[in-house]
Amino acid sequence: MTSLPPLVRVRHLGVVFPTEDGLGLEAIRDLSFEIHPQEFLAVVGPSGCGKSTLLRVLAGLLEATRGEVAFPAHPQGKPQVGLVFQKANLMPWRSVLRNITLPLELQGVPRAEADSRGRAMIALMGLKGFANALPRDLSGGMAQRVALARALIHRPDLLLLDEPFTALDALTRERLWEELLHIWQHERTTVVMVTHSVTEALLLADRVLVLTQRPAHLQMALPVDLPRPRTADLRYTPHFGRLARRLREALGGHTPRP
Repeated sequence: MTSLPPLVRVRHLGVVFPTEDGLGLEAIRDLSFEIHPQEFLAVVGPSGCGKSTLLRVLAGLLEATRGEVAFPAHPQGKPQVGLVFQKANLMPWRSVLRNITLPLELQGVPRAEADSRGRAMIALMGLKGFANALPRDLSGGMAQRVALARALIHRPDLLLLDEPFTALDALTRERLWEELLHIWQHERTTVVMVTHSVTEALLLADRVLVLTQRPAHLQMALPVDLPRPRTADLRYTPHFGRLARRLREALGGHTPRP
């Protein structure tokens, strides 16, 4: 992973939102890190510290106030980016298949090819039998799988996940952790995931960035040297406990969910 040039290089990033008093609200200050190809990177930090703001900058939805976000592996432009939010945000009048294939339609991909890729993604997501279902017929976990499939179908170079499992119950969340690991192992897409869960970060990621209170800067970058493939049982190992303790200590009392 380290022998390849970074997919993304963030240098001295700063984001300040304008306010009526003219002073501005500083969300991110002097943040620097790199994202490597095929890496699964988790970002944790106190609520409101600027994690989602960082994702919006990486996605190109928000312009930085200072510093730079460069893409050394794509010197002529930005990589293809997929983005999944806390809510699935599916189009209620479109079927599962049509929600998933929407990015391909917007790219002008022929219908037959789009459908073929869409059905392959449905199988990968464990959604067989639901191609023609509408979002109202899906559970929360199934809807998030559709949202994830929609983000992956155009084969993005970078997948950004903004707390995608927060609204789900514990059992569904654990099932989706394992499915996401399976999908990542299959696709090897570079992933950046914002989460409040230390457990989620350690089970999924190769590395965890810990951000400080707003304005966010880097408190710690922790390599996760747990073996792959991973299962939820890793939570009960001594080494997992040691890593979790280090993350919580770095958070300085602003302890996220377990």
